[in-house]
Amino acid sequence: MTVTAFEANRARVIGIAADLFARNGYHGTGIAELGQAAGLGRGALYHYIGSKEAVLYAISKEQVDKMNSYAEELFDLGLEPEDLLRQLARGLLRNITEHRSEWAVFFREHTALTGARRDQVIAARERYESYWRQALDNGVRVGALRQTPRLLVKGILGMLNYTYLWLDPHGELTPDEVADMFLDALIEGIRL
Repeated sequence: MTVTAFEANRARVIGIAADLFARNGYHGTGIAELGQAAGLGRGALYHYIGSKEAVLYAISKEQVDKMNSYAEELFDLGLEPEDLLRQLARGLLRNITEHRSEWAVFFREHTALTGARRDQVIAARERYESYWRQALDNGVRVGALRQTPRLLVKGILGMLNYTYLWLDPHGELTPDEVADMFLDALIEGIRL
């Protein structure tokens, strides 16, 4: 799939916006500042992004959509429940470390979205949570895991998602190793 010049420039502007929003906040970053950082005048900037909220939407939705696609691929593999949970966790932590600014913006700023954009981001997030619930339910169904409260998915994702604040992609532990440590503790607690 070839990327057009427009798509490449738009992606570059969105990446710059993600860094600025992560550092200064969505409301603390002005369009003029974004244009200056991207080296674009107001007209060219709006050509690529449409509006500041459209950029926030793109940043907020893109990574969640990637994780939903990844989860779908994993479910298609027919993995055992523990392996499925482990791969979900590893994929999420790899994505968080590779797109730290985008996730920081998503976690801190997605509530600034309005209307249909906000609804779509929330629906995408809920869809991702549903994959985790399905993975846990599959484990119960096959007798590998005990029944857990529905709220556990939010706890698991909270534990994994919070790593955007501290997980260093070049640190002592890899994202996969951190994911495995977290999943080992979780699975030991719910294994039958």
